Amino acid sequence: MQNLLGEFLYFFQRLNWLNILDLFLVTVVFYAVLVLLRDTQAVVLLRGVIVIFILLVLLTTFIDLPAFSWLVSTITPALIVVIPVVFAPEIRRGLEKIGRAGTYKLFSRPNLVNDQQLQQTIHAVVTAAARLSARQHGALIVIQRRENLDDYIRTGVRLDAAVTPELLLQIFYPNTPLHDGAVIIADNLIVAASCVMPLSASGILTKSPERQMGLRHRAALGTSEATDGITVVVSEQTGSISIAHNGRMIRRLDSERLENILLAFYRPNENQNEFINPFKNLFKRSGRKEEE
Repeated sequence: MQNLLGEFLYFFQRLNWLNILDLFLVTVVFYAVLVLLRDTQAVVLLRGVIVIFILLVLLTTFIDLPAFSWLVSTITPALIVVIPVVFAPEIRRGLEKIGRAGTYKLFSRPNLVNDQQLQQTIHAVVTAAARLSARQHGALIVIQRRENLDDYIRTGVRLDAAVTPELLLQIFYPNTPLHDGAVIIADNLIVAASCVMPLSASGILTKSPERQMGLRHRAALGTSEATDGITVVVSEQTGSISIAHNGRMIRRLDSERLENILLAFYRPNENQNEFINPFKNLFKRSGRKEEE
């Protein structure tokens, strides 16, 4: 015990502001990695890696096993190659988030909420979502923001039509040629329908106590993880309306709340930080309401 206290005293005596900065940077790196891996299947894999690492350290430190220690020291450098390969999707998604965060302020589009045509587009989407919900017709609508969605548009049928509730209702009418897939809206036009969107690899939907969320919700969440687009999804089983952005989803929305959230994304920035978290604040408020 005295030796342990002596080690602690020796450590604090040698501590200076450079050591504190060093420890802080290491902590930030580990925290960033954990945030990027949160709610993904990689968390389970990471736990297994940590358990194996601890066991290897204990075996090589407290027990004299020369052959086993040699094997561990030989295999360890290979992890430098293996880890980026295994965690490639999470690393890519994290770098994309960093890239998008850096461009929001530089390329923000001012006063879009005052644009009459944009308001009509949002109103048409909200009206269509409410009617689809009442009829329990499934739908997936992606609204482009700053990132170009041409790669996904090319997977669908090009329309370049005005955004109207009637057209959206017709597209998502069951068993019609275009009802499968997503509608992509850009520049106040329905650019394409029946588009193939990426599925989410996170475990958020699988952890939900409700099991009515299928491929449309996975595609909505996956689109929000891969792009900065706003995705509106209507459940075919329950008729509930959800919205996804930045890897998060708000469920069980009515038409008024849906319209308020959509308008919030295009509201002019009153504070420099508001461009980062309009959805975050709405998500928190929605979470509190659902808990109540």
